[in-house]
Amino acid sequence: MTIEITVTKRTEQGTGASRRLRRAGRVPGILYGNSAAQSIELDHNEIFHKLRQEAFHASILTLQVDGEPQQALLRDVQMHAWKPEVLHVDFQRVSGDQKIHMKVPLHFINADIAPGVKTAGGIVSHIMNEIDVLCVPSKLPEFIEVDLSTLQAGHSIHISDLKVAEGVEFAAAHKGGNPPVATIVLPRAAKASDTEAEAAAPAADAKKK
Repeated sequence: MTIEITVTKRTEQGTGASRRLRRAGRVPGILYGNSAAQSIELDHNEIFHKLRQEAFHASILTLQVDGEPQQALLRDVQMHAWKPEVLHVDFQRVSGDQKIHMKVPLHFINADIAPGVKTAGGIVSHIMNEIDVLCVPSKLPEFIEVDLSTLQAGHSIHISDLKVAEGVEFAAAHKGGNPPVATIVLPRAAKASDTEAEAAAPAADAKKK
């Protein structure tokens, strides 16, 4: 999936220049990495709607900088405290052979048929909603699926259980970790019922004897 956005080089600097840009429906930003940092500006409506797309936050973007395409990642966004207004954006240039460190969203599937939900009445708890990956830009996934179809109550899915393309590494695994990403827990009411049933069983056996 190719995502393009049009940007223009910006020459005026300072708080006053940024205010004038925003009043004109533009957003100040910066493009950095691999060469000299470049101040840029973008159309507010275009960037505002792009930011509502999940893929825009975890994809290699094509920035048309005064007609010259440059590959970049979205690195930071500053929003107004209470208005739906983008105040500033940061992009980082990327090169094809250089590994990048990026957060990728997790998409959970098949929760409705997981034994821990369907049979035991458990609830899926998402411990993570995104995960750090290391890879070259061409391997960057838009999202990673987490298949819950075999998950039992009280059990978890760990990052070692996730399937990704060759060349994609998880930052935590790279450091020797294997944290959980999702688990199925039983509601308190169900736990209380199980405890009461376990406590009642010995008493019933004793009464029969």
